[in-house]
Amino acid sequence: MQDLPGEVRLLVTLTGRESEPALRQLADHLHAELRTFTAGELADQPAPTPSAQVAHLKTTPSVAEAAVLATGAELLVPKHKTPNTTIAVGRLPAAATSGRAGYDVREREVVQRVIAERRDVRRGFLDVPIDGEALTRVLEAAHRAPSVGLSQPWDFLLIRDVTTRRKVHELASRQRDAFARSLPEQRRQKFDGLKIEAILDTPLNIAVTCDPGRGGRHVLGRHADPRTTWFSAAIAIQNLWLAARAEGIGVGWVSFFGPDEVAEVLGLPPHVELIGYLCVGYVDEFAPAPELVRSGWAERRPLSWAIHHDEWGRRDTSIVDDARHAAQNAVRAAGQRIHVIVGGDAEDLRQQESLVIDLGSTRPDHDFGVLWRPARTPEEAEEYGVEIARDLALQGAGHLQVRLATDEPNAKALAEGLMAGASASGLTHSCA
Repeated sequence: MQDLPGEVRLLVTLTGRESEPALRQLADHLHAELRTFTAGELADQPAPTPSAQVAHLKTTPSVAEAAVLATGAELLVPKHKTPNTTIAVGRLPAAATSGRAGYDVREREVVQRVIAERRDVRRGFLDVPIDGEALTRVLEAAHRAPSVGLSQPWDFLLIRDVTTRRKVHELASRQRDAFARSLPEQRRQKFDGLKIEAILDTPLNIAVTCDPGRGGRHVLGRHADPRTTWFSAAIAIQNLWLAARAEGIGVGWVSFFGPDEVAEVLGLPPHVELIGYLCVGYVDEFAPAPELVRSGWAERRPLSWAIHHDEWGRRDTSIVDDARHAAQNAVRAAGQRIHVIVGGDAEDLRQQESLVIDLGSTRPDHDFGVLWRPARTPEEAEEYGVEIARDLALQGAGHLQVRLATDEPNAKALAEGLMAGASASGLTHSCA
């Protein structure tokens, strides 16, 4: 077997064995990806030498040969036993061994790491100038972003002047204070402890702009959805952010001001729009988790709730069942009382703690106190209720006081979802 051509690109084993130290060491030594299949997936493979004993022990008649076949590889060496293990060897298709198959496992881990460790940095910036070559690499990464019709609608305004940054800081401070006044008392206290901008703490601010008309009249892909222009500029910011993280440079996105106000301070032409205002600089460390998570302001939504198959609502998991299961071990939450009016309208927003859920088929006038949830079925409405309750819990709610403004089935189902989601999140609740 030592004379087999090629290199080992992939190790495959039964699910549950991937954490065995010897297997991990072998994968590291070979710089190979380690992949697993369940017993059920292996049982479906037409292995040439199945074993009744293996089927009894592993609930599948073959492991080694079936694992090779499950990857789509051609079986070169059938089951071969050694004193310590049983192996089989296969050859992957040409497409799987070419560059089109992607990077090797270590390179992929680097990509995943920089994505996982990207942070919206607000504090801990160092009073150190940014290396010019590093900054160029970061901006090159941003400039390589995909854009609709290759229009590249972005520009990057580098702001080092302290006087200009002070003016922007004054705008942000004014909007920050206005937002704080709009919060309920308990939420305001938590917000007051957050650092939301570092305009003056960093050696460099970058304003990322968008020219919606760049590329002229016939930009490929833009005619049906003009929003793709602004999406393109946002992708450029993400590229910048990830490249900066890889350089050890922190980035914080400031949104506490009106873009038109900042555009005036920066002297932007009327046809150019501000997309993002970034505070950029080296930091003493990158936090192990986002600040809003560490502070208890918010948490991430489960990935399984966000994945739908072929049509909306067809998930691998039931949001409602997840909530009912979680309620069994929920820890009592402490926080503010939220008044949720199901089937109400904006006129019900009489106090800061109120939230209206509009179930109508027509989109209401924009108001951040109104959630528009035009559920098509009671089942969908119940899922919406669970998600809304969870979001409120993650934003500091401790009790949901729900009022039904209509007796429609969807309203009742959404209220039931609110109750289930509240129980799962440790919230007390009442419904009238």
